[in-house]
Amino acid sequence: MHAVKRHRSAQLPQSRHELKAWLHEQLDLAPDLQFDVFAAIDSVFTRHKQLFEASKEDAIQALSAGFAYKIARLRRQLSEKETTARSISQYLEKLVADLTHRSQRDSKTKLMSFARFTHQCGSFLSLEQRSQWCALGMAGIARLNSYNDAHGRAMGDLIIGRVAQLLREQARSDDLHSRFGADEFCFLIPGLRGPEKAYAIGERLREAVERYDWTLEDRQLAEQPVRIDVGVAGFRLGHVAERRFIARRLASDLIVRADKLMCLARKDPMSRIRLERVRIRKGKLVPMAAGRS
Repeated sequence: MHAVKRHRSAQLPQSRHELKAWLHEQLDLAPDLQFDVFAAIDSVFTRHKQLFEASKEDAIQALSAGFAYKIARLRRQLSEKETTARSISQYLEKLVADLTHRSQRDSKTKLMSFARFTHQCGSFLSLEQRSQWCALGMAGIARLNSYNDAHGRAMGDLIIGRVAQLLREQARSDDLHSRFGADEFCFLIPGLRGPEKAYAIGERLREAVERYDWTLEDRQLAEQPVRIDVGVAGFRLGHVAERRFIARRLASDLIVRADKLMCLARKDPMSRIRLERVRIRKGKLVPMAAGRS
């Protein structure tokens, strides 16, 4: 409740105007509550005048009772409003935090949302100056529709969730992973020393999925273990000045290139990984000859 300031003067308000001025000075009320208090005062004074004409003694008693009741009611209303405002504020804070988290995470895999991933990639490409290479890749679950057709969509969802977890387990603290589509994932690996490391990362992700004991998820998967196809674009970062103002477009172009490489890997079951080395030339991504770094 609002604290009343100590009245330093022995002079108490003697009129309606003085009482309003005194309350305004002594109580720190919100405008709407001040209006209610002053309205109550006006009502009490009006009623007092009417009762005074009828009976001085009865009027004074009624005035005291009515004024005390209205002040108590205003205090109760103020407390209820404060409690309601506090509850609403806490609810809205929780709601905003929950919506922010949901907007940045894929609901099925809990990986970073694709929108957040592309934003983070753009930020990285516009600022990174410490390393020479990075890898941006795509990984797709081979024949996911066949699992859905044979065992139902629940099986497909189970596989998607487990592959996401396996990719997450392979990540370093600076790596980014996201779900790209129904059966596809994308990743950004910064801080590489050379393009050969990009291929090694794709191979590590592929092996993590293929070596996993899928019968732990469902015994039916013993006959058809899960595989992934991987496309990796090994990107030579070069000077940050070349990337800073085209970083978002570069991120999009690298994702498209990695997606095409993954599609090529899907068509070649003997080699489930495709790697391409790329760099910037005149503001565009161009392939590099093998062996160049």
